[in-house]
Amino acid sequence: AVTYLYAIPNYVIGLVGAQQRRRRRIAGLRICTGSAPVPPHLISAAYDVLGVRVQSLWGMTEMGGVTFTMPDDPPDWPAHSDGRPIDWMETQIVDDPSDPGTGRLRVRGANMCLGYFQRPDLYAASIDRDGWFETGDLARPDGRGGIRIVGRSKDIIVRNGQKVPVAEVESALCSHAKVSAVALVPEPDRDLGERVCAVVVARDDAPTLSELREHLRGLGMSAAYWPDRIHLVSEMPLTSSGKIQKFVLQEQLRARPR
Repeated sequence: AVTYLYAIPNYVIGLVGAQQRRRRRIAGLRICTGSAPVPPHLISAAYDVLGVRVQSLWGMTEMGGVTFTMPDDPPDWPAHSDGRPIDWMETQIVDDPSDPGTGRLRVRGANMCLGYFQRPDLYAASIDRDGWFETGDLARPDGRGGIRIVGRSKDIIVRNGQKVPVAEVESALCSHAKVSAVALVPEPDRDLGERVCAVVVARDDAPTLSELREHLRGLGMSAAYWPDRIHLVSEMPLTSSGKIQKFVLQEQLRARPR
């Protein structure tokens, strides 16, 4: 029987739904999830329906799992952190002067790959003389010795001169009771440069833009990061590994009638 499952949050949500439809014996199952923000409702649903505690991780193909939340963390911590580095790995956040507390995430340690097949130039460009590998992710400290991923260095929305922490806002929106899945994508704007569009898969009743904004206000999030528009879809375009294809969403938004 399966006792340990690595899966992205969307797959765990599907597992919860399947268990609700037909109960199965899954005693002893443990779940570790990553690759996308873990919504708080998933943590409670996994415990109530599956009887498991969800842990969050962050990693890359180049080095496998690097950071994990731990059993001694608060039960809801995976919704707020991507965990602490394992013993043989190190993490480093290189601050962005324009956004104190957030910066480029770099890692090094025993799990590192030795290079890219037939592309030593690409690998050499990603690692410095001290062995620090540029992950391409943006992160901030979580306050407990770990990290919180806030987005990709290329997945940035600059609204009115301010960088929007995309992954952090998405995670906050996922905690809304009416939101099943969400992705933030930029839209060109003459006055703001870019505006924030929240593409949402609703649970039952669709949320309104004002409801999402009020939710973020209640969480203490700066109004500069709130979405300017909401766009509802029935499902997200996904890669084979279950990640949202944001470029497809942007193409769909550009193609829609004005």
